[in-house]
Amino acid sequence: MASGKGGYFSPAFFGFLSELERNNNRERFQANKGRFDEQVVAPSVRFVAEAGAKLKAISPHIVADARPFGGSISRIYRDTRFSKDKRPYHTHVGIHFSHDGTKGGSEHLPGYFVHLDPKECGVYSGVWHPEGESLAAIREAIQKNSADWKKATKAPVHLWGESLRRPPPGVAPDHPLVEDLKRKDFVGSVKIPRAQATGPKFMDDFVAACKKMEPLNSFLAKAMAVPW
Repeated sequence: MASGKGGYFSPAFFGFLSELERNNNRERFQANKGRFDEQVVAPSVRFVAEAGAKLKAISPHIVADARPFGGSISRIYRDTRFSKDKRPYHTHVGIHFSHDGTKGGSEHLPGYFVHLDPKECGVYSGVWHPEGESLAAIREAIQKNSADWKKATKAPVHLWGESLRRPPPGVAPDHPLVEDLKRKDFVGSVKIPRAQATGPKFMDDFVAACKKMEPLNSFLAKAMAVPW
């Protein structure tokens, strides 16, 4: 359980993000940089630091890097170079507990991700945009081990992400798992109400969600021949 009476992410945490959504400009952000550091960065760092040991009990290959910048916590600054949307800041906080492997880059390996937004919060797992050999291996594993795949993706885990319009080569349109085989992302999610995200038991809720999605990460890691 989280230490401290209010848990990790207080109403002030989400209040700052809501204000940023309404006033997404550099002048306003710089004027409130101290609040950002205190109300958003500090609790995020503490959460990552204390989540690390709990995630190691699920998989020793999960990385929790508690640095305020350059670690598990995503940058608040948006990359607007190639975007028509020139708003300078994200209005959510993302925390990525990545895999320590290097095959294809950590973002393409099984891991966990926390999304904290004033409108919606959730815990995510799995693999985003696997390519080439990894994508083919996952689809082959789904076909060969369909019972394990169904167990790994049963409720409350909700699969999320992009899909092909048509079945990939070699997959019949009437295959019983054709919709999963069309996927380009193999990402599971468990939604968490904001009331839980601001509650004192959020760490427990987060770890419980990770455990529910552990079979999905384990399945994908085995398919991709990476340790889990």
